[in-house]
Amino acid sequence: MIRRATVLLLAALLSLLAGAGQAGAAGYRYWSFWEQDGTAWTYASQGPSLARPSDGDVHGFRFSVSENSADASKPRGTADFDTICAKTPAADGRKRVALVIDFGTPADAPSGETPPAGRTACAQVPEDATTAEALASVAEPLRYDTNALLCAIAGYPEKGCGEQVSAEKKGAEKKEEERTEPADSDSGPSVGLMAGIAVVALLGAAAIWQTRRRAS
Repeated sequence: MIRRATVLLLAALLSLLAGAGQAGAAGYRYWSFWEQDGTAWTYASQGPSLARPSDGDVHGFRFSVSENSADASKPRGTADFDTICAKTPAADGRKRVALVIDFGTPADAPSGETPPAGRTACAQVPEDATTAEALASVAEPLRYDTNALLCAIAGYPEKGCGEQVSAEKKGAEKKEEERTEPADSDSGPSVGLMAGIAVVALLGAAAIWQTRRRAS
């Protein structure tokens, strides 16, 4: 029975380690697209060529290395619409869209390139304009690939588009992020890790209980 309990514990530990390995999976280097809701950034549910913001909206772009939308880095800074568009008065038949453009950290950058300083801009565009059209009015040149994926804003980066990046590079980007921006949450153990530890503890307790019951 002890041997069986040991096997169960090892299986649980292997599952936990496998989950930790997935957390270090390779990511992709690309421009992510965000919408500001109050003071919080949320990952956009559609691309900038489809999104049609309203007057007063704040949209953001962040260049970084990430696995997916849940892992993506948000635009940095606290500028809101009133700040970004303070010098752009409203006009009939047009709307104002505040844009936050974060070119990322040096660790985000492709080899041989240096990210420009982040910027904000107030795009005043026709009422039916998309976010992509608003961006083009203030941050040309833009570059897209054949699948209409946004590859470069204001010419950055000069080359590449959504390429895969090794886990080591992704880890370096995250460390750079921690140095340049305060964390949004505490850095305690992840939910997945705590759940894995709990599973192992429960299995261990069950094995001991079974062993004592057999012995009695």
